[in-house]
Amino acid sequence: MATVWLLFLIYPLSEVLTTGSTLGRALGSAGIAAFAIVYIHGFRSLYTEKTPPARIAAVHLPLLVLLIGAVSLHIGTDALGMSAFVVSFAMFTLTFVPRMIVLVVVAAVCLLVPWWNGTLRDDFFYTLIVVLVGGITAVIRAVGDRDDEYNALRNELVIADERDRVARDVHDVLGHSLTAVTVKAELAERLVDADPQRAKAELAAIRSLTREALGEVRATVTGLRVARLGDELDRATAALGDAGIDVEMRGDASVVDPRYRLVLGWVLREAVTNVVRHSNAQHCEIDLDGHSLRVTDDGVGTDGIREGNGLRGLRDRVRSAGGKFTVGAGPAGVGTELKVEFG
Repeated sequence: MATVWLLFLIYPLSEVLTTGSTLGRALGSAGIAAFAIVYIHGFRSLYTEKTPPARIAAVHLPLLVLLIGAVSLHIGTDALGMSAFVVSFAMFTLTFVPRMIVLVVVAAVCLLVPWWNGTLRDDFFYTLIVVLVGGITAVIRAVGDRDDEYNALRNELVIADERDRVARDVHDVLGHSLTAVTVKAELAERLVDADPQRAKAELAAIRSLTREALGEVRATVTGLRVARLGDELDRATAALGDAGIDVEMRGDASVVDPRYRLVLGWVLREAVTNVVRHSNAQHCEIDLDGHSLRVTDDGVGTDGIREGNGLRGLRDRVRSAGGKFTVGAGPAGVGTELKVEFG
């Protein structure tokens, strides 16, 4: 875009090529060429280097002004046609107050110099061009700044969403795994004297769970971990059994719509973790079909219990996937029922 406007240098260049001696024409043409090079280099530096824009302006704007002065020695007030480029460069490199000062100063010079020379009637259009270029570039700069602000805000929202996702994933992974480890550790503690072999097996299971949890946390942080519904069903049965809770399961992962298996895997993990950790239940039922999951228990229920981060995270996951998430009292008002429905 910066290069396109250099076509307007054809007007001062035509004056240079039709005025004065051969040496003067050569020097004037060289001055305009140098002006174009400085102008392009300045914009290139603005978009390709990490140098602050104000520092770029501090180097390039004086050079542009000096080159206009040098060309004016050959073609006089016609060199004012190059001043619009100074305004344009200032608009894209300086902050609001300095760039407005540059616009006012350049417009004043374009007005006062022809007035001093008595050519204001013929050269007044230079002032109009400078003001017009300043206005247009100011609007473009303002739009660009707003677009940058929008992109920055959008990036912040993306980062915030990603943080929430990672927080939910880590919570789900650690909540389930640590609950299972706690249950097995308590069981091993009770069995260490009565049944050492069984206690040893439970300790081995704890070691396996901690290694698995560590791997899942690492994979979650890198965004690669995926909950598999079939695996979660096996883990749910094992975790509930270890906690002394009877399990009744209807349906299997193969009957579930593949679009919903990932979300339902997360839901099942968190639901079973809550049953083991909070319900004091004796019996739990897990019902799966093509578009829904229902987990019920005969525990203490949800009255007076505040919804935690785990359930809020599941609610967000299910809603994002287009499903309906409900938690409430179980059948006949006993225990808890968690249900997810799609379609």
